[in-house]
Amino acid sequence: MKVVLLLAVLCVVQCTTLASPLSTPLFLGDQLGFRAKRNSRVIEECMLVGLDEGTYFYKSRGTGDVCGVFLASQPDQVVHVTFDFVDVDCEAEGLVSFVDGWELNGAVFPSEEDFPLEGRFHEFCGKLKKKVFISSQNAAVIQYRVPKRGDGFKITVKFVKNPKPCNILVDDVSGVYTLRNHGKRVNCSITTIFPASVSLLQLSVGAVGRVPNRAFETGVLYRCEKRGVSDYVQIGGGMTLDSSQITVEDSLCGLDSNPRVRTSHILCGMTTVRLVSSGLSHNSATVAIQQLSDLDITPTLMCDVPL
Repeated sequence: MKVVLLLAVLCVVQCTTLASPLSTPLFLGDQLGFRAKRNSRVIEECMLVGLDEGTYFYKSRGTGDVCGVFLASQPDQVVHVTFDFVDVDCEAEGLVSFVDGWELNGAVFPSEEDFPLEGRFHEFCGKLKKKVFISSQNAAVIQYRVPKRGDGFKITVKFVKNPKPCNILVDDVSGVYTLRNHGKRVNCSITTIFPASVSLLQLSVGAVGRVPNRAFETGVLYRCEKRGVSDYVQIGGGMTLDSSQITVEDSLCGLDSNPRVRTSHILCGMTTVRLVSSGLSHNSATVAIQQLSDLDITPTLMCDVPL
């Protein structure tokens, strides 16, 4: 499958230097130049993050590198991408793809375990007009290899309201977020691309019924996954986008409208809050997330930076 090769080449071409001992940053946002690229419209960098709606143009200089435009919207939005035109020579091994989610260094957000890869990758080449794609969450990637000089594409990006967000990629340094399964058997996650502190503000996970009675609050229960409980929240972190591969600090469940638990300080490249749901109950968890920038704070979980 061509797209698998495209993803692999993207990592080989762009990520070898990112993973070198002297250049590996703890912040994934630093890898991508996250803050420097907010207002770009003409695609000039090989790895560009777009946080704004608008039109993006790309014209090849004939390098043939495999590159990507990483798109991210607000948590309660999805990414709507229209390819206004594509002129990419297939015979020159040119290729463009739309990825539902983010992919970097071989890892995908949302993870394959939580959101199957089937139907999330769309690839094409030649001369095309008006191809439309919509992501399932607030993140998407345009990956491309355009070896022929002068070839290129134009895309229009819009952010559309998502009434039931499940997976959320966070670019803001702080915020309050709620994960819900809406009574479905589905796993949802919040992933930041920076080390973060996570404070639990509300928990209703594993409680039976649509409107749990506050009189039956259980409080916060710990190590729920090890207890064999099928519904729980994991808090942890890792050095990749794959939320199913995080190092878990703890798994929580129970019913508590005002939990008084310690704040988790996750010193990892990514911080993740993952809600695992069996579909037997309506689960929700609200957390406050803030970028971990105070070096005097003692981490409750620390990840090894890969060499």
